[in-house]
Amino acid sequence: MKKLFGILILTLITIAAQAQILTPVTWKIEINDTPGTEKTIVFTATMDAGWHLYDMNLPDGGPVSTSFTFETVNGAELIGKPVASVQPTSVYDELFGMDLRWFGEAVSFTQKVKVTDARKFKITGEVEFMACDDATCLPPERVEFTFDKKDITLTDTQETAREEDTPIAESQDSIHEGTVMEEAVVSIPPRRQPVQSVSPVTEELTDAADLWAPVIDDMKAYGDATLSATDTSWLFIFFAGFLGGIIALLTPCVWPMIPMTVSFFLKRTKDKKKAIRDAVMYGVAIIVIYLAMGLIITGLFGASALNDLSTNAVFNIIFFLLLVVFAISFFGAFEMVLPASWTNKLDSKADSTTGLISIFFMAFTLVLVSFSCTGPIIGTLLVQAAAMGTAVGPAIGMFGFALALSIPFSFFAVFPNMLQNMPKSGGWLNSVKVVLGFLELALALKFLSVADLAYGWRILDREVFLVLWIVIFAMLGFYLLGKIKLSHDSDLKYISVPRLFMAIISLSFAVYMVPGLWGAPLKAISAFAPPLYTQDFNLYDNEVHAPFDDYESGMAYAKRVNKPVMIDFSGFGCVNCRKMEASVWTDPKVKQLLENDYVLITLFVDDKTRLPETVEIEEYGKTRKLKTIGDKWSYLQRSKFGANAQPFYVLLDNEGKPLGPSYAYDEDVAKYIKFLQDGLRNYRERVNK
Repeated sequence: MKKLFGILILTLITIAAQAQILTPVTWKIEINDTPGTEKTIVFTATMDAGWHLYDMNLPDGGPVSTSFTFETVNGAELIGKPVASVQPTSVYDELFGMDLRWFGEAVSFTQKVKVTDARKFKITGEVEFMACDDATCLPPERVEFTFDKKDITLTDTQETAREEDTPIAESQDSIHEGTVMEEAVVSIPPRRQPVQSVSPVTEELTDAADLWAPVIDDMKAYGDATLSATDTSWLFIFFAGFLGGIIALLTPCVWPMIPMTVSFFLKRTKDKKKAIRDAVMYGVAIIVIYLAMGLIITGLFGASALNDLSTNAVFNIIFFLLLVVFAISFFGAFEMVLPASWTNKLDSKADSTTGLISIFFMAFTLVLVSFSCTGPIIGTLLVQAAAMGTAVGPAIGMFGFALALSIPFSFFAVFPNMLQNMPKSGGWLNSVKVVLGFLELALALKFLSVADLAYGWRILDREVFLVLWIVIFAMLGFYLLGKIKLSHDSDLKYISVPRLFMAIISLSFAVYMVPGLWGAPLKAISAFAPPLYTQDFNLYDNEVHAPFDDYESGMAYAKRVNKPVMIDFSGFGCVNCRKMEASVWTDPKVKQLLENDYVLITLFVDDKTRLPETVEIEEYGKTRKLKTIGDKWSYLQRSKFGANAQPFYVLLDNEGKPLGPSYAYDEDVAKYIKFLQDGLRNYRERVNK
């Protein structure tokens, strides 16, 4: 047990200690020196869990494709073009209006070459690619490769003279994520490297070197959570699990067992201290069992498979159907129970053994007996944990769930007199199950929405989704008021105060969603509802466009008009950038701040426009080449701000100094407004000094 806790704590510390620069794709490039004149260059890309890169030759107007450029080919000829080892995943992307193809986990590309003169054999070039997950897209990266005569075997048949060099340029391709990127994420976070010092900005890159000066420490001084890399997704999973455990306590399968089990321990021995100790160990055993279940699930499926729970359309359909079945069960149509033989066998083990083993088997019996109520909650928790993007998510979620479930058993063992004040079992427990059924049904639609967006079916557009949620929460309100009665419900003689308030909340929430049918943003459910662009009838049209797409020009203008600057690091292939623009920037208050109080500069890190000349910079201990405008802005983001994921928003004064912490992908409009207002206030205070 101590070992399990140690592993969990160590994993959480490791996650929280990671830095912000993301490097989720690793390339291994080698040449197969097979006998004869034909050789094969193999480009193998391995992606971290939840990340993917796009196929070659995507249509124009879409994300940047993966490309292979052969800059020098001496003593050899290329045979055909690179070929992928696996078929890519293909989905229709609503934002780009086209089919996108990508590879996940790992893929190899092979390029055949024919050696014509082994003595002069030399091939150089680079691979260009872009990595995305369900929340961010990174700017295009390049990996260079070089092979010469030392990498192949010389034979007499390959001694043919060939004097001239043959530069060859292949067509460019790229990668990007599809519409499946609806939520965050649930797997192990990408490998990250600490920000390292870079060489001074060259004159070829900019005439305003001061504007490029790193401000990473200044932003951390503001408590920048993004740069500090304090990944709190595991904390969210833990509290979600804890809340699920509390809800499970209020079900008819668990609540009545609390006084029965605690009384059993107190009567089991005359030594009160020993009885309390056994009851506490019983609670610990519950935690160990559920924690082990979470670790087993992670071990069986692995990080990549768990990430598919949030990004793969087939899995989302399965979970939609699973949650619907859970909801029907909670409504009382049937009971989901495990075979009675399992429970009887464990019960007999608990009676026949002694000490800690007996307590462990009793805890396992509780887990099985309560499955009909806890199963749907655990299933939902595991789906959400997988969607958060950390491989230990299921274990963390199950730990939180088990902790909440075990607390009352241990608490009432220490204070047995308080058992008398516990509410007695009754019809209210069945009402709890029905309420959970409505919530499960509403949550199920979220997973169907992800699949619908992935395949472009358009059967669950935003207005259809809202209609269903309005009906579900209105029916929940009427149920709580006693206007709807199911077969297993007890007669409701009167409406209790808590039940009345819950009904008011549910009905009010249903009414709140009604304006969304005409395009209202509905900030409270922006993380659940389909994006606004899926809505056919939309009276809300209030887009924001940046007046500048060049850093130096925008900064110079801001200095002339005495306004602060917001830098928007974006990408043509960044889906979540478009989602922020559609759901956050369209808010009237946000629009007013961006257009009237700030100078907005949008820098596209995947802009393929060539720079007048290639610029070489030193970064991470090696020389890198900046060839395009996108390379330039990507380097600006890395070197000045210590980040490379998009969307990424930062507020600056006229000297290029930060006015507060950065802001990443988060569709909470209130938080975004506070982010802008705090920066504006800091700018005015700085100017007036």
